[in-house]
Amino acid sequence: MTVVINILVSVIFIIVLQLLGMLIFSWMTPFKDMEELKNGNVAVGLALGGKFLATAIILGVAAYTNSSIWFMALWFAVGYVCLVAAYWIFELVTIGFKISDHLKQGNVAVGTLLCFVFVGTAFAVSSLII
Repeated sequence: MTVVINILVSVIFIIVLQLLGMLIFSWMTPFKDMEELKNGNVAVGLALGGKFLATAIILGVAAYTNSSIWFMALWFAVGYVCLVAAYWIFELVTIGFKISDHLKQGNVAVGTLLCFVFVGTAFAVSSLII
């Protein structure tokens, strides 16, 4: 019975961390992510999906490599900071335009690239989680 309780607590904790991560990402954009999704903005959908998948990759590896919920949360925080840094670095290196403006305008190319920036960063960072 203890194993089942531990799994349930871990799953609940993972869901909370995933939602918290998505909430923080939504605060970073100057527009309302959910409103853009309701309006059919594919670029925002791709970027948001990339963020979700990236946080899930980091959470999955952190959960797999750590038996303690607290260490899992710590490694998720480290990985999450790397994802946020990747976004801001991507914003800096795209000289001549602002990422958030192009996402709001529905630029699918920018949304797709940003999606893969997040996923690629998550794979690279998750290989460092112990």
